[in-house]
This record gives sequence, C-alpha cells and structure tokens, in this order.
Amino acid sequence: MSSKFDLGLVQALRDRTGVGMMDCKKALIETGGDIDRAVEMLRKKGAAVAEKRATNATKQGLVHSYIHAGGQLGVLVEINCETDFVARTPDLQAFVRDVAMHIAAAHPRCVSPEELDQEFLAREKDIFAEQLKASGKPAQMIDKIVEGKVEKLYTEVCLLKQTFIKNDKITINDLLKDLMAKMGEKITIRRFARYEVGS
Repeated sequence: MSSKFDLGLVQALRDRTGVGMMDCKKALIETGGDIDRAVEMLRKKGAAVAEKRATNATKQGLVHSYIHAGGQLGVLVEINCETDFVARTPDLQAFVRDVAMHIAAAHPRCVSPEELDQEFLAREKDIFAEQLKASGKPAQMIDKIVEGKVEKLYTEVCLLKQTFIKNDKITINDLLKDLMAKMGEKITIRRFARYEVGS
C-alpha cells in the first residue's frame, strides 16, 4: 500500500466515524486496512468506555445555541462530560454544534426511548394496532409487528436513535460513542429544546 493510499483510507475512516486521525490509523493497522472492521473496532472501544464509566458523574460540559438562517428556528442543547478539560476541547465543541444542527433538521421529540412521552407512545401503538387489524393481519401477529413499528418510531423521534444528518452510515448514538472512545470519558446529551416560529 502506498502512503498516499494509506492517508486516503485513514481520512475515509475519519469521515465515517469522526474519530481523530491517530486513532483511525491505529484501528486500520490493527485490522490490516479493513475499513469496516476498523469502524466496528472504534465503536466497540466507545461502547467499552461508556460501559466502564457509566456510573461516573458528568458535571461539566457545554450549553450551545444554534439559530438557523433566517431566525425562524433555534435549538439549545446541553452536553455533559466528566471534566472541564474535555468540555473545552475542539472535538466536544464540534460535537455539540453538530448535535444542535441535527436537532434543528431532524426534529427529535426526546433524547432516548426511555424519555419518550408514554401517552404519545401508547397512542402510536394503538394507531399501529388498529391499522394492522384493518389490513387483515392475524391477531397473533399484531403485537410482534407493533413492536417492530415502535422500534422504527424510535429511529424517527429519539435523538440517539436517529441517523446523523451529516453521515447516514451512523446514528447520533454512534457519533457519541466515537467521541467517548476518543476522549476517554463519559459524555451525555442531557437535554435540548427546539424552538420554531409558529409551532
């Protein structure tokens, strides 16, 4: 492999994951240049960091505001981390900006499925079940199909489950785990508010 090709591969991995060049290079060396395996390795590293540090307090972080061109739409988002050092890094600041822009574009209702309004969820389940009954689906299949539709609903309305607007190969949760792998500490999207004129 030529060094020019190597650099291109490292950049391609960085574009897919948002992880730093050195971490991308290490992952590619460990996987023999297999970009898909390198992506998986970086995700696992992020998941491992998240699991190991799950009980750590996140009392530092940033609040970021994003106002969309024209001033008709705005977002406030709070991202928490363990240390003030990480809060000041360009990586966390870029992540907060990306998440705020994503919220403006993708209009999530909540951060995670656990936070989804239960009345809204119950109404959606009832609608799914009624639609399936009306279409003639057998009663014993309806609950299973409704479960699948609820999972799909989560990908539409829960921020962490949504596909990232700047990279359709990853979710916001993947982006978050990649950042945790890079920073080596717990990072959480605590809350957000989305304001749109007339809504």
